Amino acid sequence: MKKNLLLYGPILALLTVLLQVAEYRLLVIDHTIELYVGLVAIVFIVLGVVMGRKLTTPKQVEVVVEKLIPVTTNPALPFAPNDMVLDKLGISKREHEILLLIAEGMSNQEIADNSFVSINTVKTHVSNILVKLDVKRRAQAIQKARELGIVP
Repeated sequence: MKKNLLLYGPILALLTVLLQVAEYRLLVIDHTIELYVGLVAIVFIVLGVVMGRKLTTPKQVEVVVEKLIPVTTNPALPFAPNDMVLDKLGISKREHEILLLIAEGMSNQEIADNSFVSINTVKTHVSNILVKLDVKRRAQAIQKARELGIVP
């Protein structure tokens, strides 16, 4: 019985393989166009997935961080404003005086009392300063003026 099994088993396996090959050849001959279209579709699907991943993955972005480093000045030396920047911005001497008082933290009324002008004149000077420095608030004006070197 073992002899029959060992003899007939491989023969049946070989016949099964031959029948599968014959069926495959008939399938390929009868449906060649469909197979080619299917292969092209698979190639395009794979290509689309690969290209889609490349286009949708975020790229590494280089980030540059700027840090302002405060420069300490010698308190024995008096502050000298940058006159070229003042001329370039069109800030008058009186507006510069007002800007210095703003930097000291004075209110409009305190500036008016200190400068012997009306509060409306101070408001006009402050609004001119904000326009010339291209800022919206007094704190921004002080910060930008310090960066430009026109107030201590």
